[in-house]
Amino acid sequence: MSVIADLAIFPLDKGESLSAYVVRAVEIIKKSGLAHTMTPMGTCIEGQWEEVMDVVTRCFRAFEKDCNRVYLTLKIDWRKAGKVRMCRKIDSVQSKLVVPPSA
Repeated sequence: MSVIADLAIFPLDKGESLSAYVVRAVEIIKKSGLAHTMTPMGTCIEGQWEEVMDVVTRCFRAFEKDCNRVYLTLKIDWRKAGKVRMCRKIDSVQSKLVVPPSA
């Protein structure tokens, strides 16, 4: 089994600049040892269901301590078979892109 989760999490009660809070989640994800890719709008995490859900829960708990309102979105792609799918999914699409000829 393989799960790719796209997680975005941030507090809604801490002002406009939230990077200091987002760092909390990114550090938890990095320390988990799971494959991950940070994007401007969230972080993709790949692993087994229990591992990924544990990371998501730990991220939430890190915000719950001192935030009164937390926004979290979670998109999940679960597949019975397969590993290391994040890179393969991107490679598959990129290999099919039609690149316009150079001028």
